[in-house]
Amino acid sequence: MHSLASASPIDSRMAPGDWTLDHAHSSLAFSIRHLGLSKVHGRFDHFDATLHVGAEPGQSSVEVSVDLASIDTNNADRDTHLRSTDFFNVGEHPRMTFRSQAIAPSDDGYEVEGEVTLNGVTRALTLLADFNGVLESPVDSRLHAGVSAVGEIRRSEFGIEFGLMPLGVDRLALADQVKFEVELQFVAPS
Repeated sequence: MHSLASASPIDSRMAPGDWTLDHAHSSLAFSIRHLGLSKVHGRFDHFDATLHVGAEPGQSSVEVSVDLASIDTNNADRDTHLRSTDFFNVGEHPRMTFRSQAIAPSDDGYEVEGEVTLNGVTRALTLLADFNGVLESPVDSRLHAGVSAVGEIRRSEFGIEFGLMPLGVDRLALADQVKFEVELQFVAPS
């Protein structure tokens, strides 16, 4: 990811170095349409992210690593199935990762371009992100920075095709498109 200040400084308090994830104030959620009727929502309970802020524009990056076994859709049987070879195959591919490659200002925030690896397959992915600012936390007296991002993947591009059977002209048993929302709060280097 190019610097969050690639066009102009977002906040001069974004000190160079590795900003670590504040797990208690971050989330990774997703939704997928079932039978074309409703969306099933879920989340991953265990993931990590690091924001490396470089000294110069173009020297910053972000990496995210997700423990796929930590999936929670509020249905234990479905979660077990999602961990199986029909979907994530967590025995062979326990993690999903995202590594940024570029960021550019857009009309609505930023476009973060990178690569996501899932099920042993790597594909390009663009996230639409908002920088939510920097603030000193009253709890730990350290600077925290917030980023919100949305994106989507087609699971078939990662070899995950279970449930892609047609149920009519415009409906699938389980949609190919998976949408996700990411809320990340980072803590400044010590």
